[in-house]
Amino acid sequence: MSALLQCLSHTPLVGEVDPEQAVLSAVDGAIAAARARIERFDPELVILFAPDHYNGFFYDVMPSFCIGTAAHAIGDFGTQAGDLDVPEALAEACAGSVLASGVDVAVSYAMQVDHGFAQPLEYLLGGIDRKPVIPVFVNGVARPLPSFQRARLLGEAVGRFARGLDQRVLLIGSGGLSHQPPVPELATANAHMADRLKGSGRHLPPDERAARTRRVIDAARVFVEDPHSLHPLNPEWDRRFMATLAEGRLQDLDAIGNDELSALAGKSTHEVKTWVAAFAALSAFGPYRACDGFYRPIPEWICGFGSLAAEPATAA
Repeated sequence: MSALLQCLSHTPLVGEVDPEQAVLSAVDGAIAAARARIERFDPELVILFAPDHYNGFFYDVMPSFCIGTAAHAIGDFGTQAGDLDVPEALAEACAGSVLASGVDVAVSYAMQVDHGFAQPLEYLLGGIDRKPVIPVFVNGVARPLPSFQRARLLGEAVGRFARGLDQRVLLIGSGGLSHQPPVPELATANAHMADRLKGSGRHLPPDERAARTRRVIDAARVFVEDPHSLHPLNPEWDRRFMATLAEGRLQDLDAIGNDELSALAGKSTHEVKTWVAAFAALSAFGPYRACDGFYRPIPEWICGFGSLAAEPATAA
């Protein structure tokens, strides 16, 4: 029974709109350090908390949380496509344990995931199917959104399940930090887009998929020139958030409402609830020690980009 945590921002804009080489090298170094640490740990199971961007979850049914017993990555923005190696029986047991803890979680036997899941698996493990993984979806864009408190309780429940396994468990939180790319909203969408958000966008035609990709790339290029063309990044909040997690003060975030978070750091910043869930899961193993914090505000990627690792204090 042992655990390791790695939280990491993701971005679909790598290779499309990149910052200067010094920033790229710093990001590459942080990812390389995380990957080396994971290789030394040699996980037997990965539990991945990640969001979606209207590629797998839609308003036909929009859960706050969902555990996949099988999952397929669509390969958007050049990420790897294909099936994740999900141990079905173990994922079922995880879902049952979380429900028994009093946290409502949906279950999917055909989860469709995008770059939010695929990118950390590629960067940290070398591919989406290199290790057995239980995918845990955390809604980070579609109102009504779960709160920080609910994400924390989800993570604690998952952590109690993981603690009972005789395995080396890697906990990953994928997403954030401050950012607000051009993600459509149901309240302001036209009829065509509203239909896509309600489920017809699950299998987009190639030309529409390409147009959606181009829209994000174009928005990033404009954002580099005009930081007010989208919600500005908030490095101060990002660093404070990372410090809160590193210091084990997860409950301090419970008081931050969803509207307040959107105003502080952008509407897609709710992805950071995957980090909260992952750290809460680690807390089930006892006090922890955070290490190797990395942060850069990167407008070219429309995000505050962060990385943070942690392990139980007893592992030191």
